[in-house]
Amino acid sequence: MADQPSSCKEVFEQMPSRLNKDAAKGLNAVYQFDLSGDGGGKWAVLINNEQCQVQEGAHPSPNITISMAAKDYLDMIAGKLNGQMAFMTGKLRIAGDMGLALRLQNLFA
Repeated sequence: MADQPSSCKEVFEQMPSRLNKDAAKGLNAVYQFDLSGDGGGKWAVLINNEQCQVQEGAHPSPNITISMAAKDYLDMIAGKLNGQMAFMTGKLRIAGDMGLALRLQNLFA
């Protein structure tokens, strides 16, 4: 990826344009991201059958909540931190539908 996002906000702003429509086909889910530390924040990513919408803030009823430090999230997006490794070492916490977590890496190019 040539243009690495430099902030979490930038990652979420780019998500709708990076959605892999084939991977999102038939999926209707709300991903809540709670990112702590510098540059962190809360974002809800709504996937509805090939459409992606991003809202800043907390969603009232997400299907899955992903919590981690903002810095670790950027490292994971950049490929410097393996998602499974982050999960096993406690840097990445997931509440809700684990199946959605596994689909996430295929949803965005």
